[in-house]
Amino acid sequence: MKREYQRRHSRWYEVLLLSLTFHLVVGMSLALLLPSLERWGWGFWHYMPDVRSNTLIAIGLAFTASALTLRRMSRFPGAQLGANIMPTVSIAFLLVVAVLFFTREGYTRQVMLSGYLVSLAWFYMGYFLGRRFRKLKFAVVPFGDASRLSGNANVDLRVLETPEMKGLRVDGVVADLRAQDLPPEWEKFLATCTLCHIPVYHHRQISETISGRVQIDHLSENEFGSLLPPLFYVGFKRVMDFLGAVILLPFLLPVLLGVALLIKRDSPGPVFFMQPRVGYRGRSFNMFKFRSMYHDMSGKDFTLSGKDPRITPLGRILRRYRLDELPQIFNVLRGEMSFIGPRPESESLSEWYEKDVPFFSYRHVVRPGITGWAQVEQGYAAEVEGMKRKLQYDFYYIKHCSLWLDVLIVLKTVRILCTGFGAR
Repeated sequence: MKREYQRRHSRWYEVLLLSLTFHLVVGMSLALLLPSLERWGWGFWHYMPDVRSNTLIAIGLAFTASALTLRRMSRFPGAQLGANIMPTVSIAFLLVVAVLFFTREGYTRQVMLSGYLVSLAWFYMGYFLGRRFRKLKFAVVPFGDASRLSGNANVDLRVLETPEMKGLRVDGVVADLRAQDLPPEWEKFLATCTLCHIPVYHHRQISETISGRVQIDHLSENEFGSLLPPLFYVGFKRVMDFLGAVILLPFLLPVLLGVALLIKRDSPGPVFFMQPRVGYRGRSFNMFKFRSMYHDMSGKDFTLSGKDPRITPLGRILRRYRLDELPQIFNVLRGEMSFIGPRPESESLSEWYEKDVPFFSYRHVVRPGITGWAQVEQGYAAEVEGMKRKLQYDFYYIKHCSLWLDVLIVLKTVRILCTGFGAR
């Protein structure tokens, strides 16, 4: 007898409510119409001077950018969509306002502000109403390594007892496709799921979705081709890094000068600390940092202990809020670093890690960053076991390197700057 299984969210009204097109059409219409009617009244479209058209185009672009960014970011582990709505929408509207300001194009501030508030209300309403739909639900085939998976707040795993759904609707089925003990009836079950358009995932794919890490136990388990970052985005990112550093530098110069004066007053020694680090494609470079330790005081085991006596009182504050990393904007300008990427390690630590950590040098396939996926998810790691876990995060970033993941890392970094997470 042929079984028919139904995928979760496959009914027409579920497809409609969860589709990006629906949110763009209905949400953007509200963000454009409500402020326009309140400010210009009915029939405003009969008279559309440049000020009005500029305002409406800007609101439409900001709403679209916000919707796309939030939708793409929600696919990554630990995205915390509710916490990202306000900064994402705010940044999108600030960017379009900045473009209008620098191009000297007119716009209506009241309508722009109202469009921003309506957009916020729409995205928050969608977040609260769709919380239960956003949580992924997978059926797990209880053989091999798949049975070891455990869910979290964003992923619900249902372990199957028999090779049938029994009315259960899921987003996909998880199985260890290399399990040697998978019975024929379970193989037939997986084939039936595929015929019913229910995707079947290897357990490692879902493990990445849950943990945000790529397992690196054996080379055969990861094709290096799948870990290569998109070359187009690597080039685009370098251009954006350079432009971003040029724009930020005038604003950061007063801060850099102020921190430098405080360091000179705090303890004797140079303002900057430069250390050779291993960077893009394994090339060495000197990374700039504000000095946060007493001058001429060394000790390689201090970072592995609880409290490092080499760090000055001011240095603890600089490290907690990552202010000691600010001079690395000059490394970004020189093309040695990016704003986002795996943190560069010293040459001595790199040699140490390469002896114990498999594929450590592969992290050099992208430019090192001031902040990165491992830093926002794990924090600082010095010991080998911690570095293995950090490397799994770095590989996840390399595999999923994209604008959307970079935006998520930026938002997480801003929150970390306010909490001091991962400081050492």
